[in-house]
Amino acid sequence: MHKRADRIRNVALVGHRGSGKTSLHEALLFQAGAINRLGSVVEGTTVSDSDPDERARQMSIGATLSSFEWQDRRINLLDTPGDPSFVADALGALRVCESAVFVVNAVMGVEVSTTRLWRRAAELDLARLVFVNMLDRERADFFRTLDALKAAFGPHVVATEIPIGREHDVQGVVDLVDMKAYVYADASRDNCTEIEIPDDLRAQAETYREKLMDEVAEVSEPLMERYLEGEEISHEEIVDALKEGTNHGDIFPVTCGVATRNMATNRLLDAIVEDLPSPVKHGGLDVGDLTLEPTEDAELFAYVFKTRADPFAGRLNLFRVYQGVLRKDSQVLNTRAHAKERIGQLLTFSGKDTVLVDEFGPGDIGAVAKLKQTRAGDWLADRDEPIEMPSIPLPAPVMAFAMEPKAKGDEDKVFSALRRLQEEDPTIDLHRDEQTGEQIVAGLSQIHVEVIVDRLRERFGAEVTLKPPRVPYQETLRRPAKAHGRHKKQSGGRGQFGDCHIEIEPLAPGSGFEFVDEIKGGVIPSQFIPAVEKGVREAMQSGPVAGFPVKDVRVRLVDGSYHSVDSSEMAFKTAGAIAMREAMAQADGALLEPIMLVTVSVPEDCVGDVIGDLNARRGRPQGMEPAGGMTEIKAEVPMAEMLSYAPDLRSLTGGQGDYTMEFLRYEEVPAHLAQKVVAEAEKAAMAL
Repeated sequence: MHKRADRIRNVALVGHRGSGKTSLHEALLFQAGAINRLGSVVEGTTVSDSDPDERARQMSIGATLSSFEWQDRRINLLDTPGDPSFVADALGALRVCESAVFVVNAVMGVEVSTTRLWRRAAELDLARLVFVNMLDRERADFFRTLDALKAAFGPHVVATEIPIGREHDVQGVVDLVDMKAYVYADASRDNCTEIEIPDDLRAQAETYREKLMDEVAEVSEPLMERYLEGEEISHEEIVDALKEGTNHGDIFPVTCGVATRNMATNRLLDAIVEDLPSPVKHGGLDVGDLTLEPTEDAELFAYVFKTRADPFAGRLNLFRVYQGVLRKDSQVLNTRAHAKERIGQLLTFSGKDTVLVDEFGPGDIGAVAKLKQTRAGDWLADRDEPIEMPSIPLPAPVMAFAMEPKAKGDEDKVFSALRRLQEEDPTIDLHRDEQTGEQIVAGLSQIHVEVIVDRLRERFGAEVTLKPPRVPYQETLRRPAKAHGRHKKQSGGRGQFGDCHIEIEPLAPGSGFEFVDEIKGGVIPSQFIPAVEKGVREAMQSGPVAGFPVKDVRVRLVDGSYHSVDSSEMAFKTAGAIAMREAMAQADGALLEPIMLVTVSVPEDCVGDVIGDLNARRGRPQGMEPAGGMTEIKAEVPMAEMLSYAPDLRSLTGGQGDYTMEFLRYEEVPAHLAQKVVAEAEKAAMAL
């Protein structure tokens, strides 16, 4: 039997890279009895970083689901990657949970990913609880971190615990709700002892309890009145008000501990059960005209939020049931593909073990293997109701590489493996550059693309080499010109004859191509006119400056002649191409380059260096504004100057900065640089 929806807690562990999410995930599983020993990220023995590349890099790359019991509640815990390169998995996890535990490093405080993910969690109306981790590190400071959290996320951030001791001497926590103190002897499961609040902490604990009570009382008017009149408020009332306030973001409780020492993880598990909402408490989900309620006797609607491509096990899909019950050996409909899927085995993950289950009820999260058409973003339902989950904007891939298989003839293998990885991670961009003919793979950062290449090799045995992509230059014309194209061939039998006069003129940037038929009196029969246009277009694929495509031109077909026997489409197409090449040669061609709008997010103290660097890249800064503890700089920069930006930005900002890029327009390349591009294009043409 499945757990009732009001006994379920769906929680995403999120935060900046290196805040200790995976260690906390491990400690929570250990404390709840789902695993028997406390693994370590450094030793590569944790449950959730199980992929070889995660162990090698000592970082999470994909989200991991673990389900376990605590106080007769089922907790579905999603450990998410903190590195911005793998944000798609963190956002996917946030999408299907009611709550998020934000893990914050007590030395570093609020970091850039914390702020970004907090904004996303706010958009999704999630309950948020903060766990200040790593209190035992040098320079760790709970109170400084609490102030930083308040500064970043507002006054409703409030401590429900404060630590006993600091840095290496941290021993435990004071619970401000119960006004009880707990110390932890070691990292074992039953390491917690209740003690009196130490005398030197009592005054501080009273102060912070008062701040907590002020916030809690604000949640309900009657409570507020009694509190202001100095009446005693019971423990139950505080807990209820805290839960009420946390559910939709009126209060953000801050807890603390040390994950690697299993310190205060039992308190965090209690807080997850007591302070964070169940699917029932949080309320239904609105999708289009439907509201999905976590009830069992309604039609099934389950949302697939993550796909894992495995060459041996096939696809594994993680899903969340929003309404109804999903049973094994049943048939459901995929509403995107309008296709039936047979649900074979249903799985859940408890520590390192995969457990087979019969069904998942409303509000629950689980996995299903071997569905034929289903992938992340799809709905499985009892009927074909085409609904779409409101989308979460994903960052655009900016780190592009041209890719070639190492072994000849491996193109199909590489491409299909990449498609499988793309199902797993929608922030991978894969396309063929029409102009340069290169296969381009793009990700959010250098690390992201490296991980893609590692996974191609490890999982699918497909090896590729990467090189920076070529810039898709274009050409345009600066002057009008006229030309005559004549194609005549007589060589026994039927000849070929096509003859046309064209006039060309430049158009405003971005206008594209216009072809105007001004033939009078049928001097070229109408059936041949499209052939002339075809020839003109073909000639425009290779411009007069350096052989790049030509754009923003109007071509007028003004005159010509034909032969009643020898004229053909082929002949007129050739004539059109001859005329266009001749006209372009006289029209004073110019080289154009793509200009990108770059948005860089950096710590305030790096702004000067970053703007200086953008200027050196021929960038034109467009303005700055503060964004959650960071400064956002917008600049227009030529694409050619941005191909190796990621590592440079990392070193300028100590790894704190990141950026997105989008195409704006084409602009003329300055003359001294145009000569270099032309020379390189000639060299490349000779090498072919």
